[in-house]
Amino acid sequence: MEVMDTTQDVFAGIDMDNIKFGEIFSKNMIVADYKDGKWGNFEIKPYGNMEFSPAMSSLHYGQIVFEGMKAFYSEKNDCVNVFRVDKHHERMNRSNERLCIPEIDQADFTKALTDLLKKDRDWVPKRRGYSLYIRPFVFSTDPLLGVKVSETYRFMIIASPVGAYFKEGMNPVRLITAQKYSRAVEGGLGETKTPANYAATMKPSKEAKAQGFAQVLWLDGKDKTYIDEVGTMNIFFRIGDELVTPPLGGTILAGVTRNSVIQVAKEWGIKITERKVSIAEICEGIEKGTVTEVFGTGTAAVISAVGEINHNDHSYIINNGKVGDYSKRFLKEITGIQYGEIEDTHNWITKI
Repeated sequence: MEVMDTTQDVFAGIDMDNIKFGEIFSKNMIVADYKDGKWGNFEIKPYGNMEFSPAMSSLHYGQIVFEGMKAFYSEKNDCVNVFRVDKHHERMNRSNERLCIPEIDQADFTKALTDLLKKDRDWVPKRRGYSLYIRPFVFSTDPLLGVKVSETYRFMIIASPVGAYFKEGMNPVRLITAQKYSRAVEGGLGETKTPANYAATMKPSKEAKAQGFAQVLWLDGKDKTYIDEVGTMNIFFRIGDELVTPPLGGTILAGVTRNSVIQVAKEWGIKITERKVSIAEICEGIEKGTVTEVFGTGTAAVISAVGEINHNDHSYIINNGKVGDYSKRFLKEITGIQYGEIEDTHNWITKI
């Protein structure tokens, strides 16, 4: 595919200081269709609206999977860095398998992504702290009002230049637990990246934001005892000299940034433990001073410090509401690798 050669400023007229997450889209997109038991050509097409049947099965039964990735401009190497393509592809196929969607070959996935970024390279912001958010997704397309596994699908990739995900930026966010809502239960869809998970969180998230909180801190769906994750992030707790995060067990999304933090922590000699963490343990630990830092991890926010947890109408302030040392260190390390400022010793970066 021919790579676009242009010096045009694609951001002309866009207020980059007030860019909102996911509202602006790059010029092109990837489209591929699955029918007769195989994926067809992965094509680049101009970004735009699509026609589809009102009976399209994904609209009615939710057979949809998506991913969230990022590309960064490396000033040092004058190239585009895509973070952990293999892990995102791997997770997408795990989600596909759970929703009976045909898997996508890694070579096809990587080539399609690479071709799109070569074509839309100018859409990767060159400002530090900004990136190109990449959204691969796949959905069933059978025009049938019947509850059955679809026989046809469409895979797409679109991209959006973005700034910070949370309006607070690096300032600590405030979280609140949800007592009357559940996000996921064992055996459900909690570990998959599918719209159903996010639809279930919208009402409680809206209520949380109306009270001044950034996100919901989700507890287990059965007993509301153990911590699962935040609405858009995995969660970490610094307890004494140990870094603790809830284990993957079917209700928690296997975050790519979560995995990266665990790897880096081990390399730094930080004691890292994946275990069940009760909300009671965390609240008591904050009061006693043994829980000294809390932060979330995710593709959109990377590292987001947590300054307050509200549980049962009681606020627990962490580290005097300030960003902790681990949050700063992990953010500096991971974003440094993403922007090409720190050597990538893990082979996490695909350069374009």
